[in-house]
Amino acid sequence: MISRLLTTLLFAVMFYSNVSAQDENKQMVRLARLIIDAKQLEQYIAILKEEAEESVRIEPGVLTLFAVQEKDNPTHFTILEIYADSAAYRSHLQTPHFIRYKTSTKDMVKSLELVETTPLIPNMKIKVDSAAIKKKKH
Repeated sequence: MISRLLTTLLFAVMFYSNVSAQDENKQMVRLARLIIDAKQLEQYIAILKEEAEESVRIEPGVLTLFAVQEKDNPTHFTILEIYADSAAYRSHLQTPHFIRYKTSTKDMVKSLELVETTPLIPNMKIKVDSAAIKKKKH
């Protein structure tokens, strides 16, 4: 009886350890939906752009921070966040640039909703038109 119980416990520990390890290796994809105070909109946009660009540039685990602003509701933003895995996300939260973003914008954000998602096509790349980007810079 004790042997069966130990075997069951060992199996459970191995199963849940394996699930955790598998979860660590999966991309983390979510949407952040925000509503920003209208009086601070331009300042918020500048801070968001700086944080997103720096995160993607220097953090290998931050794959995408693609922010959009609604045309009909300019205080409403959605950010597509893609991290290599949950460890990359946790690491991102500890970076100086993310902490600066959170502290600088805390009084600007009227609403924040984080929506966890499951990608329908995992590892799908966002296509970038490098020619258009070069043309825009010149």
